[in-house]
Amino acid sequence: MSEIAAIILQSGKAAIELALFVLLPVMIVMLTIMRFLEAKQLMDLVVKGVSPVLRPLGLPGLGIFALMQIFLVSFAAPLATLAIMDKTGTSKRHIAATLAMIFTAAQANVVFPMAALGLHVGSTLLIALVASLLSAALTYHVFARHLPNEDEHSEEHLIHPSSKHNNTGLLSIINKAGKEAYELAIAAIPMLVLALVLVNSLRSAGVMTWLEGALAPVMAWVDYPSLAVLPIVSKYIAGGTAMMGVTTDYLQQNLISLVEFNRMAGFLINPFDLAGVAILISAGSRVASVLKPAMYGAAVGILLRAVLHGIWF
Repeated sequence: MSEIAAIILQSGKAAIELALFVLLPVMIVMLTIMRFLEAKQLMDLVVKGVSPVLRPLGLPGLGIFALMQIFLVSFAAPLATLAIMDKTGTSKRHIAATLAMIFTAAQANVVFPMAALGLHVGSTLLIALVASLLSAALTYHVFARHLPNEDEHSEEHLIHPSSKHNNTGLLSIINKAGKEAYELAIAAIPMLVLALVLVNSLRSAGVMTWLEGALAPVMAWVDYPSLAVLPIVSKYIAGGTAMMGVTTDYLQQNLISLVEFNRMAGFLINPFDLAGVAILISAGSRVASVLKPAMYGAAVGILLRAVLHGIWF
């Protein structure tokens, strides 16, 4: 019983430290930048400027806005945009392409905190951008080609939470962004604690040691360390934040090197996991209905990211 209590306390401490001392400061800065750009309508200008280029890839204006949200805020930020696409009648084919792109992208709530520990942000974001656009194009032109391509309603304007606050002062923007960042960080704690408890329990019970031995040939074949099993299991069961907690511990103890972590980042840093999928498809029934083709596109995109990270590093 004392061992269980120790695991819970250790996991809780690690989760709170990660959420409040790593995730929160980064999210405050990134959300402030994002909300400032939105309030000044600069985001709208960017979206309208690149829409003609990316529309052939299957991304409508709102899809491009969702891409910016996940790169600058968090994996959950595009949820509101997906909900708008669901309600305003964006075609299912475009929704599928957008969802595949989101699944493949590198989420800001993991990328920027991990940068403090040695993640190469520039290469990670560049590779993720290329792969996410490819996954959107493949989904639109191949995997979702059987879905309706006509919008049920015309998409005339970008709609987002800050669009009605264009004249908001800088201090107000900072305060609102800080509040939003705090809510995101606090909301991550329960899942993070439970995920770390599960992972630490499996490690304590010897399950992870057994898996590391069983999967050692596979890890060697893809040039990953055998210890990568634990971050991978954590990521695809509990999400990127849980993976970040485990990987942070490994890096601090020098159990994996920065080169190894950057090599694995293409496979680990994306919202395509049980938690991420469940949250994103909750945006609406039409979003959930295109999950299958979106998953096919995301699988190809993430595989490309893994290969490119292996070559780059």
